Amino acid sequence: MRILSGIQPSGALHLGNYFGMMKPAIELQEKGHAFYFIANYHSMTTLVDPVERRKNTLDVALDFLACGLDPKKTVFFRQSDVPEVTELTWMLSTVTPMGLLERCTSYKDKVAKGISPNHGLFAYPVLMAADILIYDSNIVPVGQDQKQHVEVTRDIAVKFNEQYGETFVIPEPQIRADVAKVPGLDGEKMSKSYGNTIEIFGDEKALRKKAMGIKMDSRTPQEPKPDADQNIAIQILKLVAPPETAKDYEDRLRAGGLGYGDLKKALFEHYWNHFAAARAKRAELAANLDYVNKVLADGATQARSVAQKVLQRAKVASGLE
Repeated sequence: MRILSGIQPSGALHLGNYFGMMKPAIELQEKGHAFYFIANYHSMTTLVDPVERRKNTLDVALDFLACGLDPKKTVFFRQSDVPEVTELTWMLSTVTPMGLLERCTSYKDKVAKGISPNHGLFAYPVLMAADILIYDSNIVPVGQDQKQHVEVTRDIAVKFNEQYGETFVIPEPQIRADVAKVPGLDGEKMSKSYGNTIEIFGDEKALRKKAMGIKMDSRTPQEPKPDADQNIAIQILKLVAPPETAKDYEDRLRAGGLGYGDLKKALFEHYWNHFAAARAKRAELAANLDYVNKVLADGATQARSVAQKVLQRAKVASGLE
């Protein structure tokens, strides 16, 4: 079983990235042949600063390795180090109906949020399809918001196979419903584009301030909160604290007597402790960038060896060779 997933270097990785994509991906590296890439081509749809893109790309590599990605079990690489993916993107675009892309909600949502529309943003699902199909991927772990794009990939693959003969493996999305949507500081989905994130790594003082700034209602500490399970801090606490601890805070909030300030302090402490080992590992990696760059280069070599074979198969099928 081949597992494929990617993550954009469009800013500091946060809890939504970790619990929605990174943690499931790291767990899956024990169950199959995992291909994980840093989607720097994709980042070009919204990020234009080349210096920032390079920095973010390195940061993603450091973050992922620090959080437990094992390069002995996983092929880990930069998307742009596999040029075959852009060649396949063009081939797939010729069988992709416009209506299929026009129905993608992610494009509409991003434009509605003020992101300037461009062809890359609109055609993003075709590049994503190439990312998935070029490695004969079977399983694609994604957040709920990317499920539609995997369905689009499946539609494109079926269309190509119908037109040119059986060429591509049809992938399946894998979604962990319990953590597919991590709430941000404002209660919306945690996302860099919404500016409501808590980063995995960063300055302790700044991150504590963010945690203490989580949006709450105006009820007093003494008032019972029958909707305690809907509280943002409780929802995040359930991800970073032992289950019995999270349940205790939820029960106390529901009964009344627990102040929001005390709840947010507890949340920060559990969050900070949850990533303590990863912070130490990240510091080691940052002091040994030659190793990190070698991991990415070796990963790209392995990825290209697969991509070249699949691309060749598609070119023969479609009459390009």
